[in-house]
Amino acid sequence: MVKTAFAAIAVGVCCSVVTAEARVTRIEILKTEQVDPSPATPGVTQTPPYERLSGKFYGELDPADPKNALITDIQFAPRNARGKVEYVGTFSLMKPLDLSRASGVLIYSVVNRGNGVASASPEGHISLVSGWQGDVVPSATNQTIQVPRARNQDGSSITGPLVIRILEQSGNTAALIIPRATPSPYPAATLDTTKAALVSAVSESVTGVKSGLVKIAASDWAFATCEKTPFPGTPDPAHICLKNGFNPALLYELQYTVKDPLVLGIGFAATRDLNSFFRYEKKDDSGTANPVAAAVRWAISEGSSQSGTFLRALIRLGFNQDEQGRLVWEGSNPNIASRVLDMNRRFALPGGAVDFYELGTEAPVWWEDWNDAPRGRGTSGLLDRCRATNSCPKILETFGSSEIWTLRASFMLVGTDAKADIPIPDNVRRYYFAGVTHGGGRGGFSTAVTKNEDCELAVNPAPSAPMRAALMQSFVAWVTKGTPMPPSRYPTIADGVLVEDTIAAMGFPKIPGRPSPEHLVHPLLDYDLGPHFKYQDASGFLAAAPKLKQSLPQRVVRVDADGNEVFGIKSPLQQAPLGTYTGWNLIASGPLKGHVCGNSGGFIPFAKTKAERVASGDPRPSLEERYRSHDEYVELVRKAAGKLVEERYLQQHDADAMVKQAAAGDVLR
Repeated sequence: MVKTAFAAIAVGVCCSVVTAEARVTRIEILKTEQVDPSPATPGVTQTPPYERLSGKFYGELDPADPKNALITDIQFAPRNARGKVEYVGTFSLMKPLDLSRASGVLIYSVVNRGNGVASASPEGHISLVSGWQGDVVPSATNQTIQVPRARNQDGSSITGPLVIRILEQSGNTAALIIPRATPSPYPAATLDTTKAALVSAVSESVTGVKSGLVKIAASDWAFATCEKTPFPGTPDPAHICLKNGFNPALLYELQYTVKDPLVLGIGFAATRDLNSFFRYEKKDDSGTANPVAAAVRWAISEGSSQSGTFLRALIRLGFNQDEQGRLVWEGSNPNIASRVLDMNRRFALPGGAVDFYELGTEAPVWWEDWNDAPRGRGTSGLLDRCRATNSCPKILETFGSSEIWTLRASFMLVGTDAKADIPIPDNVRRYYFAGVTHGGGRGGFSTAVTKNEDCELAVNPAPSAPMRAALMQSFVAWVTKGTPMPPSRYPTIADGVLVEDTIAAMGFPKIPGRPSPEHLVHPLLDYDLGPHFKYQDASGFLAAAPKLKQSLPQRVVRVDADGNEVFGIKSPLQQAPLGTYTGWNLIASGPLKGHVCGNSGGFIPFAKTKAERVASGDPRPSLEERYRSHDEYVELVRKAAGKLVEERYLQQHDADAMVKQAAAGDVLR
């Protein structure tokens, strides 16, 4: 099944007009659905009737065009009779049923690992999502793109190194899985285990140093499945079988050679061309009308986490300008993203993040040009290419505490030496959400604690989504009308807020029975990736597995006596706190015990009474010592929400909802 899903494709394109430009040549609308108006919400404009158009888009790229030539391996991709490289993807478009009610704004939302939907909006924005990640396995509901595989000119396979890491595995058969539980799209170049290396380890440091390392003999494992047949099993390039079985308490690592790389960088160009089609074209080559022709005056992209790193990479590589030199997006919001997506290299892993061997921090991640002396990369920034072509969008950068702790976000603020702040350009606005988990928590005002099964600390409920929604509303006004944004708000070294990750520098309190965050932040790893890798563009290819050269410093945000961060945009819940809200958490068990727990933040509740606090030795005042009554607590929430509205970091209807939640909550009941 995996082979079929990732097979090289030859897309049939129906064309009536032949031009030199790479472009979307055909759209195919497969389904049309009417979406009824949303229920009326006090203080919110009612969403008008929408319709959702779902289908496929077909395109082709000229590999000789400079705007496409930087796509890794495009020169090795199969071509059609016109010498073009073809692809086909899926899309979903939401538009007001009555286009006269459209706002003139197209919002392109980058889906995360194929998952995401186009949505209706009260403002009448047109919403678009599409497939862009070529290694995503298609399903009935996700967005995907089929891109070709690269081969040598003589038709032979292109090969290269791949590292697979296996955790919590039992039994004797393991699937070869790349990040985010995706079957590897790359078959083994050979099933000869003497040409590969499999090791196990009891534990591993954050810099990849393994304890209890054991090299497993080539005769004790096989590229095979042993689910129905005893070892050495049935040969299978998508699985490995271990003679004596896997121990779920150990970490396993396989380094081997794979073949037939997908030309994944096509996803950037396909996204560029689809957005350009819906924005500028009247019809496709076969005469199918653009359903939103002449309805788009401005376009904005947004994406969270992996999707935000996609936007950073796209802008870095110059794809915000289409083949005719036209602007794709006037604005872009990379949210909770601090890397440049690892997609434009041979055998890339765009589903990865910051685990060992996962790339994405090699190119510059800062907007303004800065000299990366510690890595010897010279002076550069994310906007270099778009500045040269006058195609830079306005940038809304939003992120929070978890990105600092788990995704190495401080180096987009202070570079690789962490000595001084890098200024932001005039077209960038930056906002930091203090003390939140990745993407923010569920919100609410309850003393109940939700356990995190994988991590030591409870789930962090502090929200960030309502504040981001307010900033997005302001962002649209900045893009379309030039209305000034609220002032940027983010931590800096200059204001004494970004500090080293030591208890002395952070000021984190000693809370009995709770872990310390000292030296917990993910270090910035500098890899030697060989002479064929283009570090500035995160492109090219590797001839061997990454080798660690050095670990570079990171910064974190200083905290107060409660352990809560002292700076950033804080929700009303955090301004009237019920505990300590952290952007970090710890893995509770296994070979990576004590490392940061994925992208999870944590929550350490305050004691409810003074007696309870004194008995436990907690230095943080209890709820009854902080707030004299439930009504007083609700009033503090009301004032905090009102101030955020005044500063334009929160919308009034969200403020009203929060006050209502606090009033219905159980604090000091």
